Amino acid sequence: MTSTELWRRSARALASAYAEGSTTPAEVVGSVIEHAARVDGRLNVFAHRAFDAARAQAEQSTLRWRRGEPLSPYDGVPLTVKDNIPVAGMPCEWGSRVFEGRVAPRDELCVARLRERGWVVLGKTNVSEFTLGRGNVSTRLHGTTRNPWDPALTTGASTGGGAAAVASGVGPVALGTDGGGSIRWPAGYCGLVGLKPSVGRVPRVDGLPVVLHDFEVAAPLARSVADVEALLDAIAGPDPRDRASHLTPAAAGPDRSLRIRYVPQFGEHPVDPEITASVGVVADRLRALGHQVDAGPAPHDVATFDAHWPTVGTAGLAWLLRGHDGWRDIVADIYPPMVAHGESLSAVDYVAALTAFRGLYLELADCFRTTDLLLTPVAGAMPWPADRLAPPHQRVFTGIANATGVPAISLPGPRRRPGCRSGSSSSPRSAPTGCCCASPRSTSRPTRGPTADPSRHRRTHHDRSDRLIRHRRTRRRRRPHRRAAPPRGGHHPPAGPRGQNRGQRADRRLLP
Repeated sequence: MTSTELWRRSARALASAYAEGSTTPAEVVGSVIEHAARVDGRLNVFAHRAFDAARAQAEQSTLRWRRGEPLSPYDGVPLTVKDNIPVAGMPCEWGSRVFEGRVAPRDELCVARLRERGWVVLGKTNVSEFTLGRGNVSTRLHGTTRNPWDPALTTGASTGGGAAAVASGVGPVALGTDGGGSIRWPAGYCGLVGLKPSVGRVPRVDGLPVVLHDFEVAAPLARSVADVEALLDAIAGPDPRDRASHLTPAAAGPDRSLRIRYVPQFGEHPVDPEITASVGVVADRLRALGHQVDAGPAPHDVATFDAHWPTVGTAGLAWLLRGHDGWRDIVADIYPPMVAHGESLSAVDYVAALTAFRGLYLELADCFRTTDLLLTPVAGAMPWPADRLAPPHQRVFTGIANATGVPAISLPGPRRRPGCRSGSSSSPRSAPTGCCCASPRSTSRPTRGPTADPSRHRRTHHDRSDRLIRHRRTRRRRRPHRRAAPPRGGHHPPAGPRGQNRGQRADRRLLP
């Protein structure tokens, strides 16, 4: 296995290679760091690089594997961590000059759990300021993060640094947060799998101040569902310091094919035609696989959600910046109006918003009596220039899962035709598509019925997602080797030296 191949490998493939002794964590981390040095100048993935510490951790992991004493099957697998999740001894600046130079005194619980299992932290990835951006990662502190498929375009939201890292091969997985779509949008725009778990699935302890109530969850994104599952297994589970983490027991899933409501549009919010077409193909594929897919309207009152959604974020930001003198001079221009709105709200307004979201949850619960999944686009707009704000209709689909606490996952959709353009720039290969919001009950055993594969991910790509829907595993037929075939052990975008699609402009040097 050459050094070039190592940085392409999935987390599961690396775990298998470590167990077989065909490579070591030291070799893998070295390969990933060398690759990061080649691509980060164009993508601007990192807010902080911890490469020396990562090499040292990898050497220790290598010794443990040689002794036959790994801390877990994933001991020595590298990952990146979003810069709003504290990692002891590393800066945690939240994308803002307000917190410039702040160093985390301890790990957040999810990071501590990863360290206990031997995962290697490469560094902190760029985030939108306060993780309350408007559809890009472009800050005065760390600059603009760019999409590996086309560096002129955005990665989509505050976990955009982690998405750019994974999509370009800087680690097989990333740990991020999702408070309104911040994992799912970048996953959609970078051709990845992005999970927003149920509230409490991953406990939040020793983290940054809470500005989004319990809407924001820590979660993985990766190039395959299998790797998302691996990282979720490492960080999930109850903790006595987070009461919500005790409220997510596993339950049996449906013993049949799935009943899916396909919702192509929320209310009157527009959706770019490329996205509508892409998600429509996914719906047709699911029907062909034997699932019941019926098109219908949003199961909740969209106007109520729109009216109350700004309340929590603006109130939280106004609270956060109290006592920080001079903050208006060093933050982006979009934040003073947000703070002014938050300061104008009353406690009555805040309670009214939470009460409204509770009502929306009940509407979803009623829908899930007869529906197993909601299938929607991830976003309403194709990606736009990296340093510009998102169009308003971009963010309409994702926040409802955060406001109600239900789980959701973003899966790559069918590719657009090569050469198609969005605005003045060519678009990534994967349109934002396939946000599947499951009912607010977790499943601990496989469902029976067809194995859904709408996105042409791995044939077992629905192994498990937040323990919500587990389809029976199926064996994948061995096919003759093709140049564009993904490497064994996980999905990679069909780009770079291993098969860039003709007519696409993704930079070969920036993609696995």
